[in-house]
This record gives sequence, structure tokens and C-alpha cells, in this order.
Amino acid sequence: MSRTRTALPWLLALAIIAAGVAWFLVTHHRVETTIPLPPRGEASYNPLYGLKLALRAEGQRVESRQRLQLDEMALAAGDTLLVYSDPRLLGYDQLEALFRFAEDGGHLVLRLPSWQPEESFAGDLADWLPIEPELLDPHCMDLFVPRQDDHVEFCRAPRFELAEDAEVSAAWRTRDGHHVFARFPYGDGSVDLLGDMDMIDNSSLDEGPHLAFARQLLAPNWGKGRFHLVYAADMPPLWRWLLTHAWAFLLPLLLALLAWLWMRMQRFGPLQPSPMPPRRSLLEHVEASGEQLLRYGKLGVLHRALRDAVLAHLRRRDPLAAAQDGETQASLLAARIELPAAQVRATLDTRPPVDTNEFRHRIARLIDLRKRL
Repeated sequence: MSRTRTALPWLLALAIIAAGVAWFLVTHHRVETTIPLPPRGEASYNPLYGLKLALRAEGQRVESRQRLQLDEMALAAGDTLLVYSDPRLLGYDQLEALFRFAEDGGHLVLRLPSWQPEESFAGDLADWLPIEPELLDPHCMDLFVPRQDDHVEFCRAPRFELAEDAEVSAAWRTRDGHHVFARFPYGDGSVDLLGDMDMIDNSSLDEGPHLAFARQLLAPNWGKGRFHLVYAADMPPLWRWLLTHAWAFLLPLLLALLAWLWMRMQRFGPLQPSPMPPRRSLLEHVEASGEQLLRYGKLGVLHRALRDAVLAHLRRRDPLAAAQDGETQASLLAARIELPAAQVRATLDTRPPVDTNEFRHRIARLIDLRKRL
């Protein structure tokens, strides 16, 4: 019977646990969730990193650079050069070298500057390509790819208009004849001009229509040479980058520095201290006068002054004793303050002290006598 009572709580506990597990398995089921992580490494700063990997997966030779370094790139006929950044950052010498590369059989891919209504000009590109210098406002373009979802592109990209004598081998334009993409024959090569390159960056290249567009964009020299991807032709100065991106960190740091300086400094004002104001303390003048007399050996003057002060105090406390002199005065004071008459007589002696030790001894006796009165 005792064993049954002991095992019963354990059986109840196991039953409750089993019921809880059964309820959990019935009401819950495993679900796999994919959480996209932020890009790391080169993918965090290279917007063409996905295009670079896609080209390598297709067996193409590809190089990716942050800056346009023509001396190190060794461009050759049959190569493809894609410049992702704003072409206004390129100098005249660089543009001349790029179009010479296209004339020798290369494929050059450029983009227009970002759309800004107050600065809607193509810049130096209008001097090298048969386009009008003034850019037009953006207009969305439909992108249809078989067996893929329909897309809308170039909604934030400026449009451009061709010159009258322009020749193109491929183009993408609106119904009114304004272009968002054009491929110009240039010598033995070609030059592509796009409104923007958002369709081939890391965030967009995982979609089928964008992959198809990238393949058609890079088709002229496919399999012939090397692909050069330049994702930043130039970088702004460090101070400008800090003012643009790091102000949220630098401003609190500056305020903390100013607060620390405020706590550490003593006061505002000149480096030299202010002159001391004149003081009129009588005690300080008396002490200074006494120190000067002591420094010059005027011991008798100081002793006489203190003796006169003691006698003046005696006249206020005991006029009868103060009126006497000699032995009579010493006897009266000795009876009053309970000291030997000889000690009182030596204390009130009028002879000046001989040295400093005697001066201190007699001054101490006079002070003690004054306190006893």
C-alpha cells in the first residue's frame, strides 16, 4: 500500500507531462523561415558583386575595381568595360581614353547622371555621343520576358534624345521617341548608354527579367575578352564623406568634448590672474608691523607695547593695583592671581629683552598675566 501511494504522484506527473507534449505536437508544427542577412565583405560595398559572380558562373573572365585605373586594367580589343558610377566624375582625359578603347573594338557601357530637375544635363557625354545635352524627365518602361512576371523599369532614370545624325544598333525608347537605352556603333566597337543601372546591381540581379537584360546588355563582346566592372570611378574627399555620413557620430562626440572642456576649465577670461584688491584689515597691518620690528631687532619696542597693553587691562580690572608700583604692586597682583611676587615683578620688569629667546619668554609671561587678570 505504501508503494502505491509513493508511485501515484510520479504517475500523475508523467501523465501531465505526456499530455503537455501531446498538446504541443498537435497544435504546433515545424516551419522553415529564411531570414535575409545584410551583405558582408565585398558585397557590402560593391554593387556589381552579384554581376561579377554571375559572369564567372558563365565561364567569363571578369575583374571588378573600385576606381577607374586605366594603366592597370590593360584594356584590349574584345574587352567590355562597364562604369557604374556617375560619368561626371570622369575627367576629359579619362573619357578620351575610354572612347579610344571603344573605337579600337571594345564595348563601353556608361550611364547618365542621376535625375535632378535643376541640373538636367548630360555633361561631357554629349560631346562624345550623338545625343542632346539636355536630359528629359523620367518615364517608366515596361519589361516583358516570357514566363516571367512583368516588370516596370527606369522610373527614376532620366531620358535622353538622339541627335539628328545619330545611328544606333539597339535602343529602348518611349512612344514619343525619347530613349532610356541606346547602343551606338563606335569605330570597331560600341558604346552603350543607359538611364541608370539599377537592374544589374546586387539587389535586382536575382530576378529573371533583370538577368535577361544584363545578358543582352553584355552581348557584343560575350566570350571574346575580359569584363571590367568599375563600380566607383572616383571617391569624394574624406572630409566631405564625413560631413555627409558621419555627422550623427561626430556631433555627439563634439558636444561631449565641449562639455569636458567646460568641466575642466576654471573660468573664462585672460590667462593672467586679476590683481588682488586692496585690503584694509587692521590686524594684518599690525602683524606686518610687528614682523618688521622683530626683523630689525626692535625687541624693546614690542615688549614695551605689550607691557603697556597689560597695564591698561589691569587698570580696567583692578585700578588700585594699577595705581601702585614696585613691590606693592607685585604683592597685590600676586595675591590676586595666586602667583609668586617675584615672578610678577620679573614679568612687569621695564628693561628691554637682551636676545630673541628672552623676548619670547617675557612676552609669553605677559600674555599669561593678562589672561589671569
